[in-house]
Parts: sequence; C-alpha cells; structure tokens
Amino acid sequence: MSTFAAMKVSQVFITALIALLLLPFAGKAAPTRDISRDSVRISLLTCAAGQEIYSLFGHTAIRYENFTTQTDVVYNYGVFDFSSDGFVLRFALGETDYRLDKEPTDYFCQAYYFHGRDVWQQVLNLTPTEKQRLVNLLETNYLPQNRIYRYNFFYDNCSTRPRDKIEEAVEERVDYGADMSDTDTDTTFRDQIDRYSKGHPWSRLAMNLCLGSEADKPISRRMMEFVPFLLQADFSRSQIVDSAGQARPLVTAEGRLVKAMLQESPRQEGLTPMKYAWLLFSMTLVLTLWGIRKRKSLWGWDVLLFGTMGIAGCILTFLVFFSQHPCMSPNYLLFVFHPLHLFCLPWLVYEVRKGHRSRYLMLNLLVLTLFMAFWAVIPQKIPPEVVPLALCLWMRSMGNYALAKKKK
Repeated sequence: MSTFAAMKVSQVFITALIALLLLPFAGKAAPTRDISRDSVRISLLTCAAGQEIYSLFGHTAIRYENFTTQTDVVYNYGVFDFSSDGFVLRFALGETDYRLDKEPTDYFCQAYYFHGRDVWQQVLNLTPTEKQRLVNLLETNYLPQNRIYRYNFFYDNCSTRPRDKIEEAVEERVDYGADMSDTDTDTTFRDQIDRYSKGHPWSRLAMNLCLGSEADKPISRRMMEFVPFLLQADFSRSQIVDSAGQARPLVTAEGRLVKAMLQESPRQEGLTPMKYAWLLFSMTLVLTLWGIRKRKSLWGWDVLLFGTMGIAGCILTFLVFFSQHPCMSPNYLLFVFHPLHLFCLPWLVYEVRKGHRSRYLMLNLLVLTLFMAFWAVIPQKIPPEVVPLALCLWMRSMGNYALAKKKK
C-alpha cells in the first residue's frame, strides 16, 4: 500500500473514532443555515425538567455560535450558589441573587446529558444587526458589575430574561399570534405550579402551602412564560413583524441538541402527603375517642399536633409579612396554621392536664368551624391535604372540650 493510501486509511479511521466518541451528542447537529453568508447563529435552548424542586420547571439559555472565530458558548441566567452564606434565609425573604454565566456549549451539554435531561434548540431568525445587538446586550449583562441580578421566580427568572433580551434585540416587534397581556385565560400561577410538579407531591404541597391567594388570580400568556416549556412553545409559532407589516418566523429550525441516553428515574415518594394526612387524622380520631372514654387528656398528642402546626404557622407568617416573593400574601391558610398554636401551647397543656375548659381551644374550634364552613368562598385554592390536617386540630379541640365537660 502506498504512503498516500495509508494516510487516507488513517484519516478515515481517526474520523470514524471521533464520530463514535461524539455519538452521545449527535443531536447537536440541528438544522443549520448556509454559513457562507452568515457566520453567526443564535439559538434558544430549552432544557428538560429534573428531579430537584428547583429544576421541576426546566431551564432556558441562549446559545451563541460564531463559525468564523470557532466560538460556541451558552449564556445562562440560571446560576446560583447553594453554599453561599444565608442562602436559605435570603431565598425565603425573596432576596436571592442569581447570575449570568457564560460557558462552552460542550460543558453545558455534558452536564445535562450526565443528569439525564434532554436539551432542545430553536435557531432564531435574526438579522446580522439583531444578532450583534443581542450579543452586545448579553456581553453588557456579563460584565462583573451587571451579571448579578435579583431573581424572581414568576417575573424575572432564567426564562423571562432570555426572552426580554431577544425582544430588545429585535429591530421591530415579536408577534406571538395572540394578545399576550390578556388575563382572561382561566390559568393561574398555581395551575402552572401544579402542572409541572406532577409526580412530586411533597414539593407540590410545600409550594402550595407557601403561595397565597394572589397565586390564584388569572394570568396572561406572557406571564406564563416564566415556565421555559411555554416560552419554547410560544417561540415556535411567533413571527417578527416590521413596520411595513412584513413578517418572518422567529424560529427557522428546531431540533434536539442533547438526547440523554439515560433518563433520571422518578423518585419513589412512598407515603404521599394525602395518605399521611388522612393517616394522621385516623390516629387522632381513634385516640380522641379512646381518651374521652378513658378520661385521658392525651396532652402529649396535643403537643405534637399543635406544636407542629404552630411551627408551620410561623413559617407562613414569616413569608406573608417579610418575604418579597410575589403571591405570598395574603394567605388564608393562617386560619389553620398560625404561630399561636406554638406560643399558647404551655397554657393549652396546663389547662388540659388540669381538666379545665381551654378558652384557647374553644376559640380555635370556632375559627376552624368557620374556616371549613366558608371553604368554598375563600378566594384561595386550598390544598386538599389541609382538610384532614384541619380536622385533626378540630377533633382535638372538640375532644378536649368534651373531656372537660365529662370530668366536670
């Protein structure tokens, strides 16, 4: 075999080897435009949901490719640091700071491939001027003094930021094919929370307990775009319209950038919140009936119930009065879970052990009775798990009243 032929065979072998190594990311070959006329391509990336509570709604980023300079990076507005000082407290207060990060696309894709999450790419139909304007906006945001921003889950997150920058870069306007400001949608923030937390009942319950009645007001389609998948769907059917009425599609090509070989398996939730709540109610009912029959106060069970509900009430009260998160206030669940359960617990236990009629329990019985009686007209969607929990408190208040009356 000649030296030339040997070199050709070696090149073919090396090419085939590289292709096999890059096979997991074969989806990155999304449809492209003729780069002989335009060496820059900008795309919107939408990432599949994960299993952690902060990843249930997916993720959005912007990919920038320059074929002339061999640049391929991702602008990512969703970077935060769990280990930073006071992260949990600042998150509860609504003072969480996220940052814009820029990283090679390969690193970005490998991370999502490793975690079993697909990534979709939508190539944006921008003019060279619009592309340059968008890159300038992103680079300005990436400056050290600008890259940190105050995160807001509903109104300013990793999905809304890329959308806003793309709209700002477009010379004319983006037409989504509908009135994006109309709130006559019969959809609320809570509806979207429930939709995308399906299969994660504990996470769903935690979010629903924290959200107040503001989360149950109808929202516009634009406000729904805090969910990356809904922004992706809106971009697919949108057009860029100029002043003369000429329209061009916002997206010219769509494809899967990363096809995760191994998908994350759903967590086994075991005992769901609803089953746990009704089990707790059943135990409370049996113990209360037994205590009345045996003339036992069962104050230890009251400490467990009222103490736990009181701690939950402290958290809700903190969110209502101190958090800057939207949709936290007002929260009508404070009629069931409130700090008085915890603060009045010593007085409650003292009166129950002495066999006295507890005025606190009588007041609590009245409040819970009114809460359940007017449940249907409360302007807030109450999680169904609250029913058995409220009945537990109602049952213990009624049981202690009956026991005190019986002893007297």
